[in-house]
Amino acid sequence: MAKRRRSGQGRARPQRMERQAPSGAVLTRPRVARPAAPRAWTRRSLTWAAGAILAVVAAGLLLQSLPGGALPDRVQDGMTLAISVIIEAMPFVMLGVLLAVVVEVWVPSGVIERWLPRRPAMRRAALSLLGMLIPVCECGNVPFARGLLMRGFTVPDTLTFLMAAPIVNPIVIITTHQAFGFSDGILVARLLGGFAIANVIGWLYSRHPQPQTLLTSRFQAACDTPPDHVHGSRTTRSVAQMVVELRAIMPALILGAALAGAIQVVVPRDVLVSIGSDPVLSIAAMMALGVVVAICSNVDAFFAMSFASAFTPGSIVAFLLVGPLIDVKMLTLLRTTFTTRLLVGMIAVVIPSAYLIGSAVNLLA
Repeated sequence: MAKRRRSGQGRARPQRMERQAPSGAVLTRPRVARPAAPRAWTRRSLTWAAGAILAVVAAGLLLQSLPGGALPDRVQDGMTLAISVIIEAMPFVMLGVLLAVVVEVWVPSGVIERWLPRRPAMRRAALSLLGMLIPVCECGNVPFARGLLMRGFTVPDTLTFLMAAPIVNPIVIITTHQAFGFSDGILVARLLGGFAIANVIGWLYSRHPQPQTLLTSRFQAACDTPPDHVHGSRTTRSVAQMVVELRAIMPALILGAALAGAIQVVVPRDVLVSIGSDPVLSIAAMMALGVVVAICSNVDAFFAMSFASAFTPGSIVAFLLVGPLIDVKMLTLLRTTFTTRLLVGMIAVVIPSAYLIGSAVNLLA
């Protein structure tokens, strides 16, 4: 007995082996439920999130009540624009967080994966159309994509969804059609262009030797650190996961909105409008506008419609492609999950792709 006890005590723990899936298979990590945070921490975090939302609302009300001249016009305009971006994005952020919690906590392992094709190119193409079932703008897609990554979806597959979903979704299709109809091919070019750009980015990063290194170290730790035990019911874990997502997303949303408001005040819009008739410069001007205005993809077509009389159709398409993918708000949200190197690579693909698509529309229109 003593020998058995000593041999059992000296037995080494088995090392953790990395699992490699066969070529073409969906790479997934084993689903491991995360423990709920302690109740006190959860309450403090919920209080913090509610306080942040109330602070934004209070700031908006305060700006409306200020007498004229209390703040410089540029400062007041910048704050108004920043708050409007946050208020516009909040419903979609909350919806995206709820969907992320559902995917992470409530959907059984393998349910989503078994419906996807096994061939990588076809799987990415299918994920490009997932936005048709999840009609939220880019703000809500980021927390949902974080949930997919936590389930074990690969970085290239998740990027493909992230780049396509803000454009290839039913609300964007309806609003773009309401704004432009089928005139000049703007609607068709936006949908096909968004689908193509998303799949090009997914394909490029599928060639990366270590795509997991494109995730931030903090997010990797959240995905890879397994708990010793599962604590609490699904409801408790859902609340804890929602708090984690809000704590990650809300600061980035506020920072992105502040940057968007500041840039719109600093960059004179008259300069952009003055070059709208030039077939080359108009595309560059509208892409720059798409980066700084940070308008939700569900309604950006109506904003672009106000420029349709002065700008070329190709420049409108470029605006509708660049804005949802790499505006300052979206980039700050993506930075919660992906490295700066990946974001730079995305920009390097989106900008020339949108320019080529816009130029093609100008030639054909």
